[in-house]
Amino acid sequence: MESIILLGVLLFLILLGAPIGFILILIPFVYILFTDAVPLILIPSQMFNAIDSVPLTAIAFFMLTGELMTSATITDRLVALSKSLIGRVRGGLAQVNVLVSMFFAGMNGSVVADTATVGALVLPAMKKAGYPPAFSAAVTGVSSTIGGIIPPSIMMIVLANSTELSIASLFAAGIIPGVLIGVVIMIINHYFAIKYNFERSDEKFSIRRAGKELYRSSFALLIPVVLVGSVMGGVASVVEAGAITAMVALFTGVFVYRTIKWKDCTGAFRRAFRNSAMVFIIIAASGPFSWLLTSLGAIGELENWLLSLTESPIIFILAVILFIFLLGTVMDSAVNIIIVGPVLVNVMAQAGFPEIQAAIVVIVGFLIGSVTPPVGVAFFTAATIAQVRLEKVAVALIPYLVGLFLLLFFILVIPELTMFLPNLLSN
Repeated sequence: MESIILLGVLLFLILLGAPIGFILILIPFVYILFTDAVPLILIPSQMFNAIDSVPLTAIAFFMLTGELMTSATITDRLVALSKSLIGRVRGGLAQVNVLVSMFFAGMNGSVVADTATVGALVLPAMKKAGYPPAFSAAVTGVSSTIGGIIPPSIMMIVLANSTELSIASLFAAGIIPGVLIGVVIMIINHYFAIKYNFERSDEKFSIRRAGKELYRSSFALLIPVVLVGSVMGGVASVVEAGAITAMVALFTGVFVYRTIKWKDCTGAFRRAFRNSAMVFIIIAASGPFSWLLTSLGAIGELENWLLSLTESPIIFILAVILFIFLLGTVMDSAVNIIIVGPVLVNVMAQAGFPEIQAAIVVIVGFLIGSVTPPVGVAFFTAATIAQVRLEKVAVALIPYLVGLFLLLFFILVIPELTMFLPNLLSN
């Protein structure tokens, strides 16, 4: 009963708009204050333990890489490359939106950064071309989920830290699902492009132009190759790879493209510091909140309930997906992955699923939640940039959410979609 009241208070405060990090610390603080169950010193102790991990420092480097890319107008080159490749198809700007998100995902690892950066570049062009604002915002928001799935992924590092799974294996396992998400979104885009007769460029496809844009973007495209390749190949740790790619982004912007002035670096470092701090506050705050859920037996009850469904594999799979969907609609994706993610990975492992596959299902499912109304951060960000009412974006998102959760079902049913590349690397 206590755990139900606790979760009810949490959801109520979230819906009121209270800062999530503050809530996660406040609730355990008030509980301990009134019950005197343990000394209050437990709260800072649990917060420190939650962030006392070297791999988590890679998050700051990923944030810095994304900020340097934006300052260096690297993302602009990715947009130009995407337009040269698929811009001439009907609904080309919607497809460019998705492809740029896939490129950007390999350099940053953040859903919010993907939404804000790609949205600021592509949404004005879509609006000018006559796309419905709600549709444009929906495509931008749902495409940004790829930013947390195609490696490098901040949420993969966070979940690996909680479950002691291999970051390199998670990176490898996320590639195919990330690409498939992009394909699913593009298929839905194509359907609407035909149905509503969206714009189509009269400019013919040119190998020469595509080659030129590929050359102009070549240094930018080296960033994900260096980062992911060094981690998956065992050449560097995730922290070392993050530092290297941040240096590559800085070198590219200052000396190759010459679009970054030294004064711009100050702003990039400041924004990266601020965004990293926001992530670390949530990670730290999840420590005492996770302790409280465990102490009240809520974690154990969740595990027992899910394990009771394992006699019927299809019922178990549907229950996991439904639970992820419902939790994603009311709680922040980062909080879900940090607090509930390890529990779901453990339960699915006990049910016979590989831990790596289970982790990818958790990450993909809860990152879809980042664009799910009413509290999805990507949902709010895309709607704000597009300047369109939230309810209109929510309606436009429905076919995309149906498609992505259907894909999540197949990711859980077909282990090869996640395990093929990790198994290939281990041989």
